Amino acid sequence: MQLRVVGCHGGETPKHRTSAFILDDRLAIDAGSLTSGLDLKLQYQLEAVLVSHAHLDHIRDLATIADNRAQYGCKPLLVVGTIATLDVLKKHFFNGLVWPDFTVIPSKKEPTIQYKVLKPEVRIEVAGYGVRAISVSHTIDTSAFIVDKDGASMAYSGDTGPTDRLWEVLNKEKDLRALLMEVSFPNEEQRVATLSGHHSPQTLLPDLKKYKRPQDLPTLLYHIKPAFQSAVEKQCAKLKGLNLTVLTIGEQLIL
Repeated sequence: MQLRVVGCHGGETPKHRTSAFILDDRLAIDAGSLTSGLDLKLQYQLEAVLVSHAHLDHIRDLATIADNRAQYGCKPLLVVGTIATLDVLKKHFFNGLVWPDFTVIPSKKEPTIQYKVLKPEVRIEVAGYGVRAISVSHTIDTSAFIVDKDGASMAYSGDTGPTDRLWEVLNKEKDLRALLMEVSFPNEEQRVATLSGHHSPQTLLPDLKKYKRPQDLPTLLYHIKPAFQSAVEKQCAKLKGLNLTVLTIGEQLIL
């Protein structure tokens, strides 16, 4: 699997983009910067988007990619998530008020987007990949994802603070190639991190050590808040017994 890093930050500036990752130019994971970070050709190639939760920095560019794909006449883009997440999108986002309902544009028979429900911990096929949603600890219903293909898998934490079930499931994976793991605030901002359901380096360490061999698991960090980028990176560099890399925009990695 080839991973394209479109956006990997917990906020936006001209040098920072919010969460959006793509596997093999077919399957997107979150949609914070799918149009601000991709040319039209790559936008048209996508087959599905996994949506971890309904916070704006993870769904925003669903609006503009739907609009762009509608103009080109693309096949329907699958928008995949839990019932709770999809319900928010239907009621508060693609609702005909904030943004048009692209499930009926250009027509009900030929929509621009289609919803597909993920039941927690039930594997389904999406765009040629096996996908499972694992509930994690955030301020609203949020899922981590495990994506597998040809016997190998990768995991994406979604937004989360300290959590447990994700590690129980990951410890059973036979060929886990990488984990995309959120960390947002420096240790000095622990109160805000806890209130907002995010990690700091000091909570990240014990959580990652719930995995059986954290030193052997390539852990790719994302969602750092732009204002705290330097502080978080320095604190993460001091964590021992882990295999950490901070992701940057534009990277392409083979998992």
